This record gives sequence, structure tokens and C-alpha cells, in this order.
Amino acid sequence: SDFARLETETSTAEDQAAAAYEKFMDESNEDIAVKETESGHKTAKKRDVDAETESLKKELELTQEGLDAANTYYDKLKPDCVDNGLSYADRVHMREEEIQSLKEALNILDQQDLV
Repeated sequence: SDFARLETETSTAEDQAAAAYEKFMDESNEDIAVKETESGHKTAKKRDVDAETESLKKELELTQEGLDAANTYYDKLKPDCVDNGLSYADRVHMREEEIQSLKEALNILDQQDLV
């Protein structure tokens, strides 16, 4: 009869719809769990990367300060070390005069110690 056929078709359609719904819900719940796990991993990775970035920024800042100090010291020493137009012979002569005056000063100090 038509009623039995309609009832059977309706029951079958409801069962199929319920099965499709259950399948969809299972897949959705699994997808949600996977995405929550991925989100947790990405959040942890971002936190680690941010911490490493901060550490590297501090290290860069310290290194830059050291470089700036070294460059300042270099600039201070540079005039003393750069050839200022004197020939080698002139520099040797000036050095010998400096050594001689230091020897004389040492002799004077030694004589004062004896007194």
C-alpha cells in the first residue's frame, strides 16, 4: 500500500539523514580537535619565536654598543697611529731623543733616591 511505501521511504530517508548528520558531526569534531591542536602548537611556536627575537634584539643591542665603543676608541687612537707626514728617519730620531730624555730623568731620580 502507499502508506507502507511512504513510511518505508521516510524511515530510510531519515536513517540516511541521521547517518549523514552523524558522519558530518564526527568529521567536524575531529576537524575542530585538529585545528585546536594546531592552534596550540602555533601559539607555542610564536611564543618561542618572540622570545628568541627579543633575545636576539638584546644581543644585537649589546653587540652594537660594543662596536660603537670600539669605533670610538679606534677613532681616538687613529691620529696617534696614522702617519702624520714624518719620514721613518725622523720618527727614529724623535724616538731616540725620547729614550735619551727618559734615561736622563731616570738618572735624576736615581740620584735623588741616593740623597
